[in-house]
Amino acid sequence: MMTKNILNRFLHKLAFVFPGGFSVRPGLHRMRGATIGKNVWISQYVYIDELHPEGVIIHDNCTIGIRTSIITHTYWGKRKPVGGYREVIIEKNAYIGPHSLILPGTRIGEGAVIKGGTTVTGHVPPFTFWGYPKAVPLARITVPMTPDQGYEDFLKGLRPIMQKRNSG
Repeated sequence: MMTKNILNRFLHKLAFVFPGGFSVRPGLHRMRGATIGKNVWISQYVYIDELHPEGVIIHDNCTIGIRTSIITHTYWGKRKPVGGYREVIIEKNAYIGPHSLILPGTRIGEGAVIKGGTTVTGHVPPFTFWGYPKAVPLARITVPMTPDQGYEDFLKGLRPIMQKRNSG
Protein backbone atom coordinates (compact mmCIF):
# COMPACT_ATOMS: atom_id res chain seq x y z
CA MET A 1 0.00 0.00 0.00
CA MET A 2 2.77 2.42 0.95
CA THR A 3 4.70 1.68 -2.28
CA LYS A 4 1.57 2.28 -4.38
CA ASN A 5 0.97 5.59 -2.58
CA ILE A 6 4.56 6.73 -3.17
CA LEU A 7 4.38 5.71 -6.86
CA ASN A 8 1.04 7.54 -7.21
CA ARG A 9 2.52 10.74 -5.77
CA PHE A 10 5.62 10.46 -7.96
CA LEU A 11 3.48 10.03 -11.10
CA HIS A 12 1.36 12.99 -9.98
CA LYS A 13 4.45 15.22 -9.70
CA LEU A 14 5.63 14.13 -13.17
CA ALA A 15 2.20 14.78 -14.71
CA PHE A 16 2.16 18.23 -13.12
CA VAL A 17 5.12 19.48 -15.18
CA PHE A 18 5.89 17.08 -18.04
CA PRO A 19 5.14 18.15 -21.62
CA GLY A 20 2.58 16.24 -23.65
CA GLY A 21 -0.90 17.54 -22.84
CA PHE A 22 -2.59 15.07 -25.22
CA SER A 23 -0.32 12.12 -24.44
CA VAL A 24 2.09 12.05 -21.51
CA ARG A 25 0.05 13.89 -18.86
CA PRO A 26 -3.22 12.01 -19.51
CA GLY A 27 -1.24 8.74 -19.62
CA LEU A 28 0.41 9.41 -16.25
CA HIS A 29 -2.96 10.22 -14.66
CA ARG A 30 -4.42 7.00 -16.14
CA MET A 31 -1.55 5.11 -14.50
CA ARG A 32 -2.52 6.76 -11.22
CA GLY A 33 -6.08 5.45 -11.56
CA ALA A 34 -8.01 8.34 -13.14
CA THR A 35 -10.38 7.40 -15.97
CA ILE A 36 -9.51 9.58 -18.95
CA GLY A 37 -11.04 9.24 -22.43
CA LYS A 38 -9.55 9.88 -25.85
CA ASN A 39 -8.34 13.22 -27.18
CA VAL A 40 -8.20 14.84 -23.71
CA TRP A 41 -5.88 17.83 -23.22
CA ILE A 42 -4.49 18.29 -19.70
CA SER A 43 -2.48 21.49 -19.34
CA GLN A 44 0.59 21.82 -17.15
CA TYR A 45 0.19 22.43 -13.42
CA VAL A 46 -3.16 20.65 -13.26
CA TYR A 47 -3.78 19.06 -9.87
CA ILE A 48 -5.83 15.86 -10.05
CA ASP A 49 -6.61 14.58 -6.55
CA GLU A 50 -3.44 13.16 -5.06
CA LEU A 51 -5.10 10.61 -2.76
CA HIS A 52 -8.12 9.51 -4.83
CA PRO A 53 -7.37 9.93 -8.55
CA GLU A 54 -9.67 6.97 -9.23
CA GLY A 55 -12.58 9.29 -8.43
CA VAL A 56 -11.87 11.45 -11.50
CA ILE A 57 -13.64 10.54 -14.74
CA ILE A 58 -12.90 12.69 -17.80
CA HIS A 59 -14.69 11.69 -21.01
CA ASP A 60 -13.50 12.14 -24.62
CA ASN A 61 -12.52 15.47 -26.22
CA CYS A 62 -12.18 17.50 -23.02
CA THR A 63 -9.76 20.31 -22.22
CA ILE A 64 -8.50 20.95 -18.69
CA GLY A 65 -6.92 24.42 -18.44
CA ILE A 66 -3.63 25.34 -16.81
CA ARG A 67 -3.53 25.37 -12.99
CA THR A 68 -6.93 23.75 -12.61
CA SER A 69 -7.49 21.64 -9.47
CA ILE A 70 -9.83 18.64 -9.45
CA ILE A 71 -10.52 17.39 -5.93
CA THR A 72 -12.51 14.26 -4.98
CA HIS A 73 -12.20 14.36 -1.20
CA THR A 74 -11.96 16.60 1.82
CA TYR A 75 -9.97 15.54 4.87
CA TRP A 76 -9.51 17.43 8.06
CA GLY A 77 -6.57 16.83 10.35
CA LYS A 78 -5.38 13.23 10.34
CA ARG A 79 -7.42 12.19 7.28
CA LYS A 80 -10.72 12.30 9.06
CA PRO A 81 -13.32 12.49 6.28
CA VAL A 82 -15.32 15.71 6.35
CA GLY A 83 -17.67 15.31 3.35
CA GLY A 84 -15.96 12.10 2.35
CA TYR A 85 -14.89 10.93 -1.07
CA ARG A 86 -17.09 11.76 -4.09
CA GLU A 87 -16.47 11.34 -7.80
CA VAL A 88 -15.90 14.19 -10.20
CA ILE A 89 -17.27 13.50 -13.67
CA ILE A 90 -16.45 15.65 -16.69
CA GLU A 91 -18.60 14.61 -19.65
CA LYS A 92 -17.43 14.64 -23.27
CA ASN A 93 -16.54 17.83 -25.13
CA ALA A 94 -16.33 19.90 -21.92
CA TYR A 95 -13.85 22.76 -21.56
CA ILE A 96 -12.48 23.73 -18.14
CA GLY A 97 -10.91 27.20 -18.18
CA PRO A 98 -7.57 27.98 -16.52
CA HIS A 99 -7.31 28.29 -12.75
CA SER A 100 -10.64 26.56 -12.10
CA LEU A 101 -11.41 24.58 -8.95
CA ILE A 102 -13.59 21.48 -9.35
CA LEU A 103 -14.81 20.21 -5.96
CA PRO A 104 -15.96 16.73 -4.83
CA GLY A 105 -19.25 15.47 -6.23
CA THR A 106 -19.22 17.75 -9.28
CA ARG A 107 -20.61 16.63 -12.63
CA ILE A 108 -19.87 18.85 -15.62
CA GLY A 109 -22.31 18.18 -18.46
CA GLU A 110 -21.50 17.39 -22.07
CA GLY A 111 -20.21 20.38 -24.04
CA ALA A 112 -20.20 22.70 -21.01
CA VAL A 113 -17.61 25.49 -20.81
CA ILE A 114 -16.32 26.55 -17.40
CA LYS A 115 -15.12 30.16 -17.28
CA GLY A 116 -11.51 30.49 -16.10
CA GLY A 117 -11.11 31.01 -12.37
CA THR A 118 -14.46 29.45 -11.47
CA THR A 119 -15.08 27.26 -8.44
CA VAL A 120 -17.49 24.50 -9.46
CA THR A 121 -19.68 22.47 -7.11
CA GLY A 122 -22.68 20.31 -7.87
CA HIS A 123 -24.05 19.86 -11.38
CA VAL A 124 -23.30 21.94 -14.48
CA PRO A 125 -25.96 21.36 -17.16
CA PRO A 126 -24.85 20.23 -20.64
CA PHE A 127 -23.98 22.91 -23.21
CA THR A 128 -23.87 25.69 -20.60
CA PHE A 129 -21.31 28.49 -20.19
CA TRP A 130 -20.72 28.40 -16.43
CA GLY A 131 -18.96 31.00 -14.26
CA TYR A 132 -19.23 34.04 -12.11
CA PRO A 133 -19.97 37.54 -13.37
CA LYS A 134 -16.95 39.75 -13.83
CA ALA A 135 -15.15 41.03 -10.76
CA VAL A 136 -16.43 44.24 -9.16
CA PRO A 137 -15.05 46.45 -6.38
CA LEU A 138 -16.26 45.30 -2.96
CA ALA A 139 -14.87 47.85 -0.51
CA ARG A 140 -12.51 50.81 -0.11
CA ILE A 141 -9.43 50.04 1.95
CA THR A 142 -8.52 52.58 4.62
CA VAL A 143 -5.93 50.41 6.41
CA PRO A 144 -3.65 48.51 4.01
CA MET A 145 -2.80 44.88 4.70
CA THR A 146 0.95 44.99 5.34
CA PRO A 147 3.34 43.30 7.78
CA ASP A 148 2.93 46.38 10.00
CA GLN A 149 -0.89 46.23 10.11
CA GLY A 150 -2.90 43.39 11.60
CA TYR A 151 -5.63 41.56 9.75
CA GLU A 152 -8.22 42.77 12.28
CA ASP A 153 -7.22 46.40 11.58
CA PHE A 154 -7.52 45.75 7.84
CA LEU A 155 -11.04 44.35 8.33
CA LYS A 156 -12.11 47.24 10.53
CA GLY A 157 -10.85 49.69 7.90
CA LEU A 158 -12.94 48.28 5.04
CA ARG A 159 -15.70 50.56 3.74
CA PRO A 160 -18.25 48.62 1.64
CA ILE A 161 -19.04 49.92 -1.82
CA MET A 162 -22.72 49.69 -2.63
CA GLN A 163 -23.39 48.23 -6.06
CA LYS A 164 -26.00 49.81 -8.33
CA ARG A 165 -28.88 47.50 -9.20
CA ASN A 166 -30.04 47.11 -12.75
CA SER A 167 -33.62 48.26 -13.09
CA GLY A 168 -34.30 46.20 -16.21
